[in-house]
Amino acid sequence: MEALAPYQAAVVRIGFALTWLFFLLREFPHRHELYGPDGPWSWKLAERLIESNHAFTVLMWSDSTAWFEFVYALAVAASVAVVVGWRTRTASVVYMVGVLTLQNRSVFMGDGGDNVIHLMAMYVVLTRCAQVWSLDARRQRRKAAAGTSGGPPAHAGGDVTGVVLWTVFGVIMLASTVAGGLSIGWGLFFWTLWAAQAAWWTVNRYMPGSEARTVCDMLANLVHNAALLVIVVEVCLIYATAGWYKIQGSRWQDGTAVYYPMNLDYFSPWPELSSFLAANGLLILLITYGTVAVQVAFPFTLFNRRVKNALLAAMIAEHMSIAVLLGLPFFSMAMIAADAVFLPTVALVWLGHRFDGGRRRVLARLAPGRAAGNRSGGGPGDADDGDGGADGADGGTSPASVPQQRKDDGVSVR
Repeated sequence: MEALAPYQAAVVRIGFALTWLFFLLREFPHRHELYGPDGPWSWKLAERLIESNHAFTVLMWSDSTAWFEFVYALAVAASVAVVVGWRTRTASVVYMVGVLTLQNRSVFMGDGGDNVIHLMAMYVVLTRCAQVWSLDARRQRRKAAAGTSGGPPAHAGGDVTGVVLWTVFGVIMLASTVAGGLSIGWGLFFWTLWAAQAAWWTVNRYMPGSEARTVCDMLANLVHNAALLVIVVEVCLIYATAGWYKIQGSRWQDGTAVYYPMNLDYFSPWPELSSFLAANGLLILLITYGTVAVQVAFPFTLFNRRVKNALLAAMIAEHMSIAVLLGLPFFSMAMIAADAVFLPTVALVWLGHRFDGGRRRVLARLAPGRAAGNRSGGGPGDADDGDGGADGADGGTSPASVPQQRKDDGVSVR
C-alpha cells in the first residue's frame, strides 16, 4: 500500500502552516488583546468555559504573561518548522497544539477560516506530508546517497536530534499528565503518538529490512490515506453545506447577495473597486449565481477530472477575490490550502521543477561552487523519511521514488 497524493499532502501542509504563521505575525502587536491577559475574554471566563466544553489549551496551565509569550513564540516556531518540513512529525504535533491552544483560549475571536485551520491542524498530524518538498526528505536522500557511495551507513540510532526531541517531549507529557494538565482523551492521544514513534525507532534501528518494518510502513500509509480521505470529505462538506444553505437564502435566490458586503465599510478595503463592481448589476448577478452553482456542483465532479479542475480553478479565483475585495486574506488562504488537496499532480510536479530550477539559478549566481552539488531538499522524486517522526527514529520508506497516483485511480485528486 502506497501513501497517496504526496504532493497534495505537502501543499496542504505548507499552505495551512503558512496561513497560521502569517496570521500570528500579523496579529503579533495585538496578541495580548486576542488571546492573552489583556483580552476581553479573560482567563477566568476561559477557564469556566473550558470546564464545560473540555476544549484543549495549554494556556489554562498558567495565567502568567511569561507563559503566554512562550506559547505564542512556540506556535510561531512550530509553524515555520512545518512549512520547511523540519522534523515534521514532531513539528506538526506542536503546530496542532499551538492552533488549538490559542483558538480555544478565545473562542469568539475566530471566523470560518480559523475553523478550517482548527480541523486541518489535527488531520495533518496523521498524514505523511513531508515525503516531498521538505528538509526531512532532503535529509533522507542524503543518508541514502551516503550509503550508496561507500560512506558510513546511516541508521535511526544515529539520529541524535530525533532522540533528544522524543525524550524532551516525553518528559513534558509526563509532567503535564502528573500535574493533571491533560485530560484522559488528549493524554491517550499524545501518549499513543509518543509510543508509536518509539516503536518506529526500534523497528528502524534493529529490524530495518524485516517484515515488521514493512508492516509499520503499510500501517503508516494506511493512516495517511485515511486522513487524506477525511480532508477530501471535509472540503466537500464545507462547499456542499455552504452552497445548499445559500440556495435557501432570498438574497442568493434573487442574485443580489454579493452586492451587500461590497457596500459595508468593514468589508471594503478598496472602496473604489468595490463601488465599481457593485454598480454593475449583471456582474453581481453572475457572481452570485456562479458562486452557488460552483459550490453545490463541486462535490459531484470529483470523478471527472477535467470538470473538477475547471471548478477548482473557479473556486480558487473566488477565494482570491474574497481576499482582495472583502479584506479576508487569512480565510481565503485557509480555503485555498484546503482546495490544494484536489490539485493535479502533474501541475504540482511541474511547479516543483520550476521552483527547483529557479532556486538553483539563484544559488549559481550567489555561490557558483556550491550550487553545482546542491539540489532541492524534498523536491520532486525525493523519498520519505517517516516525516521526521517524533523524531526518535527519523526512519521511513527506503530511498525509492515518491509514490505516484495511478492512472486508474477512482476519485481524482490529481
